[in-house]
Amino acid sequence: MNLIDKATHAREAAAAMTALTTEQKNQALLAMADALETHMAHIIEANTQDTTAAKESGITHAMLDRLTLTEARIKDMADGLRQVTTLADPVGDVLEAWELPNGLQVEKVRVPLGVIGIIYEARPNVTVDAAGLCLKAGNAVVLRGSSSALHSNRTLVTILREALTDTAIPVEAIQLLDEGTREEVNRMMRLNGYLDVIIPRGGAGLIRSVVENSSVPVIETGAGNCHIYLDASAKLDMATNIVLNAKTQRPAVCNAAETLLVHTDWAKQHLTDILTALTEKNVELRGCARTRELAPDLAILPATDEDWSTEYNDYIMTIGIVDSVEEAIAHINRFSTKHSEAIITESAENARAFLTRVDSAAVYHNASTRFTDGFEFGFGAEIGISTQKLHARGPMGLPALTSSKYIIHGAGQIR
Repeated sequence: MNLIDKATHAREAAAAMTALTTEQKNQALLAMADALETHMAHIIEANTQDTTAAKESGITHAMLDRLTLTEARIKDMADGLRQVTTLADPVGDVLEAWELPNGLQVEKVRVPLGVIGIIYEARPNVTVDAAGLCLKAGNAVVLRGSSSALHSNRTLVTILREALTDTAIPVEAIQLLDEGTREEVNRMMRLNGYLDVIIPRGGAGLIRSVVENSSVPVIETGAGNCHIYLDASAKLDMATNIVLNAKTQRPAVCNAAETLLVHTDWAKQHLTDILTALTEKNVELRGCARTRELAPDLAILPATDEDWSTEYNDYIMTIGIVDSVEEAIAHINRFSTKHSEAIITESAENARAFLTRVDSAAVYHNASTRFTDGFEFGFGAEIGISTQKLHARGPMGLPALTSSKYIIHGAGQIR
């Protein structure tokens, strides 16, 4: 089946889904969850084909981690679908209601977006997360994963579609584009009239390419050049725990910290301590001239202009010394991708300034950036983290996958 045929079937499925009840959608999601666990061995076999090829191509350890599926991760994917069934269905919610002077009754209600296209990289779990969330919000989904996860994605989609066979959700509501070519992506981005929106999930290069080349509306997500600023009053133990968590717990994800800014007074006392802790976690350090002067015994590469703007997705961190919270805010607003930033401080005044003036989707005081996640925010699985300001911002749960329309009840009024 070619791309246009798949998109046509998805649009027809989306139209049929507008009549489904919440119970019908939940039953379908539960069937999908059970199917994943039933076919776990088949999924791992397909994933092994992808990871073996990835290793031979020289993929980084961090990116290999994103690609790999284990029994535990497949169970997590299934549990994620089950959790989505427990979430409130946003479709049909009345957002506003009022009566006009002429007696017309006006309601603004949530409705599905329609057909959502997802373009993503090297994370086969996105296949399941995206399908589950889109279906629960009444949408059909057209998936285009990376060629590095092609066997995994084909197997997952086959299993999910088969699970829908005896449910109220049409099988055609889940489509996978699996040519694995760049031309396929280019054609997908021109599917006006078939796709209502495209959501890219991946690195900065992918997101920029989709934003610049798609004629279908785009919700920009994901790229995370995230910062942590250690203010003069930051507690050493807290700062160390947060920085290590944000950088090393899972460095290949978009909410991992890439840049550490340190107030000069704090740096004079504790910089060597925290940089040593990072080094012990195998983090490569790249620092400004002041950083390298204050920690001459550590292996710190000179930070380039490009480093300040880079999302590494790896065990690499750039360190800069600043003289004030104002300088930290200015640096972040200049180089950030507007994803997640954190200040570690005991100063309520500096925390307030940081939280108010840093222009990112999620801003933290004394907590790790790793919490920018739909599950952690209580949304269930997320479709992505929006770094733009229109339609949705931050972790995108079910309501972000809906639009609205006006329903007007009259009694014969004319204008």
